[in-house]
Amino acid sequence: MADKPDKSVSTEGLAAAATKAAKGGLPPVHLWNPPYCGEMDMEIRADGTWWHEGSPIGRPAMVRLFSTILKREGDRHYLVTPVEKVGIRVVDAPFVVTDADIGDSITFTTNVGDQVVADADNPITVESHGDEPRPYVHVRGGMVALIDRKTFYRLAEAATPGPDGRMGVTSAGVFFPLEP
Repeated sequence: MADKPDKSVSTEGLAAAATKAAKGGLPPVHLWNPPYCGEMDMEIRADGTWWHEGSPIGRPAMVRLFSTILKREGDRHYLVTPVEKVGIRVVDAPFVVTDADIGDSITFTTNVGDQVVADADNPITVESHGDEPRPYVHVRGGMVALIDRKTFYRLAEAATPGPDGRMGVTSAGVFFPLEP
């Protein structure tokens, strides 16, 4: 049985902590293990939009701040500060790749402004969901970004046959097949 949203969790408190932590780059959420405080009525939808209490969060800066304190533990995602941890729902992936710089290395840009180079630590993977491929790239802390359609088409245009004959791309010296 899922926990019900805890109305005592302060969105403003989480935003303030994220703002303070984000001033020096990404906060060290992997080092934080605060007590679980319940569920927040927050959801990251499959298209990458963030929703709070049934309404989209319209301020990109607020979404970016929340994304800096996002942490994955197992199959769950949490917003964490040094003193509290609240669960949120993620429908597919917490981030969406919206652009890529394709060269000897492929640098992806996400909907929250993160940039990640596809390499051995941040692999591109393609899963099969029915008849459609679902391409992802690892971003940080076990979290992935869904590669949007236009960017995936650009990767497909740059694809070459790999050692096993499957089509794919090479980034930072690592070959990534673009087929499931």
